[in-house]
Amino acid sequence: MQGNEAVVEGALAAGVRFFAGYPITPSTDIAEILSRRLPLVGGVFIQMEDELASIAAVIGASIGGLKAMTATSGPGFSLMQENIGFAAATEIPCVIVNVQRAGPSTGLATAPAQGDVMQSRWGTHGDHPIVVLSPSTVSECFTLTVRAFNLSEKYRTPVILLMDEVVGHLRERVALPPAGALEVLDRISATVPAEWYLPYEMTDNDVPPIVSFGEGYRYHVTGLYHDPAGFPTERQDEIRPWFERLFRKIERNVADIVHTQDEMIEDAEVALVAYGSTVRSARHAMKMARRGGRKVGLVKVETIWPFPEERIRRLARQVKLIIVPEMNRGQFVLEVERAAKGNAEVRGVSRLGGELISPRQILRALEA
Repeated sequence: MQGNEAVVEGALAAGVRFFAGYPITPSTDIAEILSRRLPLVGGVFIQMEDELASIAAVIGASIGGLKAMTATSGPGFSLMQENIGFAAATEIPCVIVNVQRAGPSTGLATAPAQGDVMQSRWGTHGDHPIVVLSPSTVSECFTLTVRAFNLSEKYRTPVILLMDEVVGHLRERVALPPAGALEVLDRISATVPAEWYLPYEMTDNDVPPIVSFGEGYRYHVTGLYHDPAGFPTERQDEIRPWFERLFRKIERNVADIVHTQDEMIEDAEVALVAYGSTVRSARHAMKMARRGGRKVGLVKVETIWPFPEERIRRLARQVKLIIVPEMNRGQFVLEVERAAKGNAEVRGVSRLGGELISPRQILRALEA
């Protein structure tokens, strides 16, 4: 199946029951397939008038108790930023799939790019944490979609699945697990009486229970700074603890959220750090370099944000050179360079214009 198809299968396996979106290449397959599949499992599909309305509907459906998602590409992702920030501030679980294409503006609608890395982290105004996952194979499109829903529900946060056109339209053999074999998490619901419920209270794990609208629990949801009951506040003794908890629920669980995979890294003197479809070029370049006698390894990054800082820090103390290929002018490489702290040289390999970085382009960076 294709990557976009695998996203649909992963979402259904995770229990998605609501999708709102607006057609945009190269993500439209996800909406088209879900428009047929969701009604068969009692779910709801709705095509909204634009991407702003789409993410708003997704947030509303999640507050109503449904696992909800949308899918888009760069221009639509830009339009969603304000409401992604709203979902982060109000701690509403949802999944946003961004199948990246070449930009800026309309760019090349059918060509791949990785230009939304920094937008996925810093696109909204103000400060808030975010979780961003990036698949490099069709199989990972399935597994990371399930994982995106699990993390979203577990930590009451929006999660972004940051793909690109190559992965979205790539066709590979995928072994789907049998029904019931996957770990599927659901949000923690309140057990206290309705009159005691506080939607943003302090808890031991920093993730307050969430109750769906319509279940008899009356509470307030606002994008303004809010107190534990959800009502607007300007009191610093209420704002500061809320802000600290908002970040702490992600930061204290980095080991659970952040995933990377090492390939031939044990004896490596040079490491390639890659994400998304560029992993495939990097892996081929690594094998070519190994055949030529170069000790090159690969670190595949599945979690872009939170940034895998500790892994990169350890890597920089092991190797002499880190090469970061990506289909942009250099975005992820800046974070790698920051985390390396000068312990290893960091080189970026960039390509724009809607074409994949080739293995030989990466090899040339070894000899620069």
